[in-house]
Amino acid sequence: MQYVVHRPRVGVFIDTQNIYHSARDLLERTVNFETILKCATEGRELVHAISYTVERENEATARPFIYKLSALGYKVRRMNLTLHHVTDGGKAIYEGNWDMGIVADMVRLMDHLDIIVLGSGDGDFTDIVEVLQERGKRVEVIAFREHTAQKLVDAADRFINLPDLDGALMPARAPRGAKAEE
Repeated sequence: MQYVVHRPRVGVFIDTQNIYHSARDLLERTVNFETILKCATEGRELVHAISYTVERENEATARPFIYKLSALGYKVRRMNLTLHHVTDGGKAIYEGNWDMGIVADMVRLMDHLDIIVLGSGDGDFTDIVEVLQERGKRVEVIAFREHTAQKLVDAADRFINLPDLDGALMPARAPRGAKAEE
């Protein structure tokens, strides 16, 4: 007799700016998005991995990063920053927020997934986490604990503190102007 073992189907949704800025602000490091994907999919069947990015219009500096994400297996969804307002001092304040797009993709794909992995510490995702769980889905959150809303940690079926994952952070760069040790 032969048994067919169903591996859980997983979808990975990465709020790239949230993760990137947390790593930079907390640890002055960058994130290894390959490690996140490996952790999220270990022993599971990957259905979709989507990375949501925000970039300045006509700025090419993000292209190598976006190509790298694509090469790792992420579908990259891109959004240009838009001018939100100008302060009294004349400083332009830009906005780029993928929260509703991430939620829409989760809802679109939930019937094809057993597990949803969210890479973000944004507490605004708590409601969709609870909705997905009500539909029988397991929701895991990968983020930086110091920058994750407590209500999101509490709602998740599993919370993974990103710095606790081996290889999740890229090696620190030497400060500019510092000479490499011989």
